Amino acid sequence: MGANTKYKASVFSSLFSHPDILRELYSALEGVAIPPDVPVTINTLDNVLYMGRLNDISFSLGDKQVVLIEHQSTINPNMPLRLLIYVAEVYKIITDAKRMYGTKLIPIPRPEFFVLYNGKAPYPDTGTMKLSDMFESAASIGLPEGSPALELEVRVININHGRNTAIAERCKTLAWYSVFVEKVREYQAEGLSLEEAIKKAIHYCIEHGILKKFLENNAAEVINMLLTEWNLDDALEVRFEEGFEEGIAVGIEKNQAEVVRKQAEVVRNALAKGYPLETIHDITGLDLKAIQEIRDKWNEQ
Repeated sequence: MGANTKYKASVFSSLFSHPDILRELYSALEGVAIPPDVPVTINTLDNVLYMGRLNDISFSLGDKQVVLIEHQSTINPNMPLRLLIYVAEVYKIITDAKRMYGTKLIPIPRPEFFVLYNGKAPYPDTGTMKLSDMFESAASIGLPEGSPALELEVRVININHGRNTAIAERCKTLAWYSVFVEKVREYQAEGLSLEEAIKKAIHYCIEHGILKKFLENNAAEVINMLLTEWNLDDALEVRFEEGFEEGIAVGIEKNQAEVVRKQAEVVRNALAKGYPLETIHDITGLDLKAIQEIRDKWNEQ
């Protein structure tokens, strides 16, 4: 089966794709009650890529607030920059471009940014990332530091099962999603393969009324999406935390065939996720020509 170059949705973004669920999620994150008559308009980017990824969730509350939410299994310190690019694209979509050249002020919805973290690495219940933390210091060339002229703050919330219980209690869907992910990890720890663990977690959750309707209607898609997401996350973790390039160098000496097989698997997972070739090169360190050859062989299958 050939590569599908169209971006594939994640389980998280598919689950939180209904206005009522987003209203519940936002109310839980903020600890407020959004009236049911406040319209929720989903404006998740479906045609803008940054480093091979789309944003997970973007929606507006009335015409007063625009909210961007990212779901992450690893903490990415570059998320403020990514969200800056995303929100600029969202404003382009929801704003009348012609009015920007007029003399009257255009009111725009206030932005808010969240990262919902459910990775395995330890992380506190909440955290904050700022765009200004990424700015180069100008002191070395004699310029004053001062306050940045541009800022963007991202609230990071740990949604792992058992963390931020007040939020979980206010958003049943989020709590259930956390349980589902926890069950997959639990079954993996028992020795099951990722695919077997996902299938067993789906069966457990349906049996216990957890995301029952969603999983019954989308079981095959959930399996495929999670396999793609988690295999690619594993590749990123190996690449950046364990030294992907060094591992390949040692592996080539020990078992060339196994190294080639694993390289091809990583590339195929990235292609299925919709990553451009240049991004796969950045992730894996593989030569672009080698990546193209793997892609071409996959397309022929």
